[in-house]
Amino acid sequence: MATVLETLTLPRCSALPSRALSPISTSSASSLASRRGLPQFRGLKLTSTLSLRSLSSAPSSKLTRRAGFVVCEAQETAVSGAAPVTDASWKSLVLESEFPVLVEFWAPWCGPCRMIHPIVDELAKQYAGKVKFYKVNTDESPSIATEYGIRSIPTVIMFKNGEKKEAIIGAVPKSTLTTSIEKFL
Repeated sequence: MATVLETLTLPRCSALPSRALSPISTSSASSLASRRGLPQFRGLKLTSTLSLRSLSSAPSSKLTRRAGFVVCEAQETAVSGAAPVTDASWKSLVLESEFPVLVEFWAPWCGPCRMIHPIVDELAKQYAGKVKFYKVNTDESPSIATEYGIRSIPTVIMFKNGEKKEAIIGAVPKSTLTTSIEKFL
C-alpha cells in the first residue's frame, strides 16, 4: 500500500505574496514538540485537501473529485537550545563570539550528561540573545576536550571574549549554572 503525504512543510519564502498566506495556531503541536525535545519550525505548511462529492441520486459517473492545497504560515519559531560544535566550527562559534558562551562537554554514553541536557537547553531559551549555548561531543571532538583539560563529563565552561572564564564539573542544578551565567553578562 502506498503512503499518502497529507502535510508538507517548506522553509519560509519571501517570494510568496503575504496575502496568500493565512496564519494558523500551532500551540498544541508546538507544546508537544517542546515536551518531546523536538525542534519547532517556522515556514509554510501545505495541507492537501481532497474531497469527493457525490449526489445520492446521480450515477457513479457524476462523482466529482477536487484536489487543492491549503497554504498557511507556521507561527512559532524554534529556539532549539544548545547547538553542536565541532573542531571545524569551534573558533568561529566560541572563540570569536561577541557574546558570552556556555559550552557543555558531553558524550552520548554519559548518564549525567543526559540529565543536564534539558537544563542547558532551558537556559539557552531563557538567555537567548544574551548568551550563546553550544555542546561539544567529546567522542567526536577529542582535541577540543584535550585542549581545555576535560577529564570528567559533563563539564560546562563559560567563555567570554574567547577566553575560558569558569568551569563547572558534573551534573549541577540549574541555579548553579544560572549564577555562573549571570557573572558574565
